[in-house]
Amino acid sequence: MALFTKEEALAYHKVPRKGKVEVVPVKPCVTQKDLSLAYSPGVAEACREIDADPATAADYTGRSNLVGVVTDGTAVLGLGNIGPLAAKPVMEGKGVLFKTFADIDVFDINLEVQSPDQLIEIVKAMEPTFGGINLEDIKAPECFYIEEKLKKEMNIPVFHDDQHGTAVISGAALMNSCEITGNRMEDLKVVVVGAGAAGTACAKFYLQLGVQKKNLFMFDSRGLIYKGREGLNKYKEELAQDKNYGSLEEVIKGADMFLGLSTKGLLSQDMVRSMAPVPVIFAMANPDPEITYPEAKEANPKCIMGTGRSDFPNQVNNVSGFPYIFRGALDVGATEINEEMKVAAAQALAALAKEPVQKETLDAYGVTELSFGTDYVIPKPLDSRVLEWVVPAVAQAAMDTGVATQTIPDMDAYRRQLRDRVKRSHERIAPFVESYEH
Repeated sequence: MALFTKEEALAYHKVPRKGKVEVVPVKPCVTQKDLSLAYSPGVAEACREIDADPATAADYTGRSNLVGVVTDGTAVLGLGNIGPLAAKPVMEGKGVLFKTFADIDVFDINLEVQSPDQLIEIVKAMEPTFGGINLEDIKAPECFYIEEKLKKEMNIPVFHDDQHGTAVISGAALMNSCEITGNRMEDLKVVVVGAGAAGTACAKFYLQLGVQKKNLFMFDSRGLIYKGREGLNKYKEELAQDKNYGSLEEVIKGADMFLGLSTKGLLSQDMVRSMAPVPVIFAMANPDPEITYPEAKEANPKCIMGTGRSDFPNQVNNVSGFPYIFRGALDVGATEINEEMKVAAAQALAALAKEPVQKETLDAYGVTELSFGTDYVIPKPLDSRVLEWVVPAVAQAAMDTGVATQTIPDMDAYRRQLRDRVKRSHERIAPFVESYEH
């Protein structure tokens, strides 16, 4: 059932104030002294300190809590290449999620560029502004090149959420699915349909988790990706099978997992029946999956089924990842978000799914019970405990792998600080938002 109408969605974005975000000062500016402190001449003191020691920018500016959400609008989820202007509501929405779930400030940067290199040049030049860069809705294969280059040339975290957010969340769900089915990661036969940003990153992440390359079968719009097939770019070559094993219908026989990031209706019930006895099916085409939850369950009631939708069990949603991954990275001054930090985030999510679910989360979803099992392999996106589980795991991994420039001496105290920080952020924001209604 739809939760809103088109008119309600448009009104949400338009009234009482246009758009979804506002920039507000956090220091007073009402007296002559305030003005002197905020700007000239008092601001010069902060400038001199930063000039003498650039690390103090984290103390005297908001940079260490500021993320740039950058897009060229070439691959907006479910909408395609609509350009940077039409993509701006999505980027503002990303800012709302960063702030709501992790108290991270965001500027959305919507770029009209002519080439990946131009985008790289612009973003690189903005490094003094931001503590991190979240790349968003940039088409493949350009997105891979852009992220690779920026990670090499910038000294702050650069993270393409369409790739790694989906990989981390689905990876956590896959870990728990293996525990439920009794399968070992290295024995899984995995079929991935959709070789764009998310599909490619998920495939690589599953290899990181233990899936064997020989057991990973990737399909794009032209069929199975295999060595010797014409027109493969280097990113597809890395994941190519050794030969052509046939159509999706043929390859999916006996498969333990299907990951769909393609188009609705692509996976048939007969295909589901041909899979392993207890298959894992993550059908994440947006807004309509490759096979619906009822159809998959009818074909095989034992299957573990997940989608990107909130109205079915096992929602694979990036909001369970990117705010918390960035929070952990920013809090230790990480110079990058590496593989170990992503794996730590996935492991923390997987572990949380085994904990008793709080009443506030049950109430948010209108249910009386949720417990680890076939229909609950991953925490709900609105579970507030994700903050306390994922953020410290990411921060610890950054410290353990040497990419952190700051340390957190007491993780238990840090968890309490995180909880208090986000609570206070919500308390500040709630009356502010409510003020627009009067």
